[in-house]
Amino acid sequence: MFAPLAFFSFVRLEDRALHTSYNRWHQLDHRPENLALPGVAWGDRWEIRQDHAALVDGALKADVDFVAMYWFREPVDQSVQAWDALGEASFQWGRGPLIPGIRRPMLAFFRPVKGYCAPRALVAPEVLPYRPNRGVHVTVTRFDDPHASEAHEAHRYEDQTLIPALLEVDGVAGAWTFSYSHPQRHSSLPFDESPADQPGSIRIRLVYLEDDPAVVAPKLRAVQEQAPPVAGQLVLSAPVSTIIPWQDW
Repeated sequence: MFAPLAFFSFVRLEDRALHTSYNRWHQLDHRPENLALPGVAWGDRWEIRQDHAALVDGALKADVDFVAMYWFREPVDQSVQAWDALGEASFQWGRGPLIPGIRRPMLAFFRPVKGYCAPRALVAPEVLPYRPNRGVHVTVTRFDDPHASEAHEAHRYEDQTLIPALLEVDGVAGAWTFSYSHPQRHSSLPFDESPADQPGSIRIRLVYLEDDPAVVAPKLRAVQEQAPPVAGQLVLSAPVSTIIPWQDW
């Protein structure tokens, strides 16, 4: 696997007046500095647009405005250590990442489980994150017992039935699934601390889109509604859109 560890950050913008300055900081400063680290294979970030609120569901539906993620190369301990050090250095430079008005309801590391590509996308799943996208559809599910038979059946259905059906939807390029590993505990910065859940207790599915997420989302929901009830609580289901610098600020 090209990157054995991923990091997800779910961000709530408490003050909408910060929308432009926060996006400018993240896209022109924070993300480029992170992508320049040798241990970071890739990173991306998307927004839940306010006019798409009706398409959002789950326990965190009112608590997330942005979803960011990074993929880490081996050796992951060294890669994460360098990334951690950059966070402290950025603070000492007076350039974040602790920013007033920003709340982060989830800061956690996940293990990539499996990647998928629609045949029309042509590329391999390992290339999919680098392929331009209009956004993704993110689904986050929590399992009380991550190794119960019900969780196993949910994963089997997702892999063998649900995702193949989603790949047939127009506008879908591919998908990746992720299993919760551990929360972020920064070595020096006092970030909002996500609770420490059991490994495997949270599952994330990203469906990569090459059409408007608001157009594709109802089609994905129609496919998912055909699925039998599965174990787990829905944390978030949302279309999140690619942010075009300057244009979308």
